[in-house]
Amino acid sequence: MRNTGKLHIWGALAVLGASLAVAGCKSAPPLSQTDALSMIQAKYNQAAPVNTDIVVTDLGMRQGVTAKYWLGVKKYPNGYWADFKLTPDGQKLVKLAGGGDTIEWRPEGPSDDHYSVTMTTVAANHLKARDVQDIEDVGNTKVVHYTEDINLSDLPDPLQAIAQNPGNQLSTTRAATFTLDGGAWKLESIQ
Repeated sequence: MRNTGKLHIWGALAVLGASLAVAGCKSAPPLSQTDALSMIQAKYNQAAPVNTDIVVTDLGMRQGVTAKYWLGVKKYPNGYWADFKLTPDGQKLVKLAGGGDTIEWRPEGPSDDHYSVTMTTVAANHLKARDVQDIEDVGNTKVVHYTEDINLSDLPDPLQAIAQNPGNQLSTTRAATFTLDGGAWKLESIQ
């Protein structure tokens, strides 16, 4: 009887050990960089498109005149202040931060290369995700760092060139957090 009781205890421990071993082997499915990028981009595509703020410096002003997005309508006696009026083509592409259709160019001096104005694109686009970095395990979550780009593809080339000038930030590093949901990875948040 004593041996039978020990046998039952050992049997129960063996079953318990095997159950724990099986449960311990159960692991989360892998999260690949491709899958993470796909889920991040899907979230961007579901979100409302965003307009893009473009900082326009002296170089951008000249590029805009060449592209006929705005025309000089008044030059001030100091020689470096001017007013530019958005053309019909320009009005289809950008809105001025202060409203209206006249860019009031007012640098502090003739060699002020830091002066700029901000315009917002009329066309709105979805953000783009790229360059997923290594996936980090953080507790029960996975964190992915990647690059978020402002999508300029629907803008005409001259406006894209203006947006590429110094002063504009078209890419940002972000972090996405993924959690397990029913045995599958789910995008939880983007920071």
